[in-house]
Amino acid sequence: MYLENINSPADVKKLDSNERKVLAQEMRDALLKRLSIHGGHFGPNFGMVEATIALHYVFDSPKDKIVFDVSHQSYPHKMLTGRKDAYLYPEKYDDVSGYSCPEESEHDFFEIGHTSTSISLACGLAKGRDLNGGTGNIIAVIGDGSLSGGEALEGLDLAGELDTNLIIVINDNDMSIAENHGGMYKNLKELRNTNGNAKTNLFTAMGLDYVFVKNGNDIDELITAFENVKDSKKPVAVHIVTEKGRGYKIAEENKEDWHWCMPFDIETGKSGFTPNGEDYGAMTAEYLLKKMQGDPSVIGITSATPAVFGFVKENRIKADKQFIDVGIAEETAVALASGIAKNGGKPVYGVYSTFIQRTYDQLSQDICINRNPVTILVYSASVWGMNDVTHLGLYDIPMMSNIPNLVYLAPTCKEEYFAMTEWAIEQNRHPIAIRVPCNGVISRGKAVQTDYSELNKYEVTKHGENVAVIALGDFYQLGEEIVEKLAGNNINATLINPRFITGLDTELLDKLKEDHRLAVTLEDGILEGGFGEKIAAYYGDTEMKVKCFGLKKSFYDRYDPAELLKEQGITTENITEYILSNL
Repeated sequence: MYLENINSPADVKKLDSNERKVLAQEMRDALLKRLSIHGGHFGPNFGMVEATIALHYVFDSPKDKIVFDVSHQSYPHKMLTGRKDAYLYPEKYDDVSGYSCPEESEHDFFEIGHTSTSISLACGLAKGRDLNGGTGNIIAVIGDGSLSGGEALEGLDLAGELDTNLIIVINDNDMSIAENHGGMYKNLKELRNTNGNAKTNLFTAMGLDYVFVKNGNDIDELITAFENVKDSKKPVAVHIVTEKGRGYKIAEENKEDWHWCMPFDIETGKSGFTPNGEDYGAMTAEYLLKKMQGDPSVIGITSATPAVFGFVKENRIKADKQFIDVGIAEETAVALASGIAKNGGKPVYGVYSTFIQRTYDQLSQDICINRNPVTILVYSASVWGMNDVTHLGLYDIPMMSNIPNLVYLAPTCKEEYFAMTEWAIEQNRHPIAIRVPCNGVISRGKAVQTDYSELNKYEVTKHGENVAVIALGDFYQLGEEIVEKLAGNNINATLINPRFITGLDTELLDKLKEDHRLAVTLEDGILEGGFGEKIAAYYGDTEMKVKCFGLKKSFYDRYDPAELLKEQGITTENITEYILSNL
């Protein structure tokens, strides 16, 4: 077995052509076993096996620096740079992250999980090298789907003006997470169909030299191409055509479903993971499709993650022109939504919290200054959301709640979520964002308010005295548990569902001062700059004591939610004990 003996790229260089092919199969076998047990990014890694072998055969990492865009295709790279044990032995699977990580290896240069950044980062590495009189090749690896991101095009534009060594490998598998969208993909298709000889060429138009590799899953063909551009004195694009999911037939035939996977059975491809009951994504798609049927002005928008709010391929077909995928281009999605709203449409943008942080300027400038009535559904904004350090969704409240004119809502149950969404779509006075619950689809079992036009009006769900528990969104159920436990200790606490993240119910807060001594805020997010601090600041010059519970500002990585909450004292028992000791 060759893979077992690969401890660095130097070992790859010792292999002949046939041995490299055997290595590629061994890598795929190891990936298949690991992913079937552990889950992770499937299609991107299976398509990049041969290219990664060729890169490390030709170039001299870490002197030659390779930057992987998004880096969800970096598993083969890790296997060849001293980390193969994490792909061969189940007990070591968690020794590495799912993305490039400088703490793991000298062969990784950035911790990357968001897309379209590699070319700009590589331009910086190249400039830094030249400023210091250094040597070595700088290589950016970027998928065709990532090219739709604005920063990728900005990077290409800059690269074309750098008169120095810079190699950009475009991994073209004719896919993003779902299908590609945008005019540039017509040119990529034409380049593929003409073996790189199309009259129009995006890369040469940007000032880059250009090399085309028709079979990007042929190691020898790739080695020839990379050897020809190694030590180039000019920026060059190497356009390789690969197959996403290559080597596993089920993934080859279902590329969108196999971009990322849960653990699965290798023979059938079926996952042992079964969704537990209702799902906000599927429910939202069903709701929006019904609205679209009755109102042609309603439109769903995604930036390359349609499944986030249930728009799998079948639902995209049903929605037809009332659904648009802008590709990996969150900034464009937000500006597009603003334009649609300005001209009478009812746009609904579904997005992961970790990606909406890429759109701060558009939220502020294009939507909120103009007060255009866009609806934004923010998913995985929670301690129970994605937990890789590059994909955390915990920072949305400090970022979004401080933008003027934006109304950010935090529903506590499915009834409230859909009531808020319906109101947001039909009103025309405010930009509205809704923090989609992430602690399961919970029903409070009672009618909820349907009109939220009286902004910043909190809901008192239980009237009491001495202590008020103000429990936001996902943490409302935690608030219920605390109030119930306090009742068992003869404390009749007030429970408040604030609903509005972006404003204070000053009338209610003032009234609480009459018969309350302590206010406790609970929020599923970062404390600094968050919701609770607004309450604390309001009460700052009064006798009301305020204690805010939430997460400390930090970049958390691959954490267990229950352990993290316990570590930071966000448990029913700890908060109840705090309240009892402070009354």
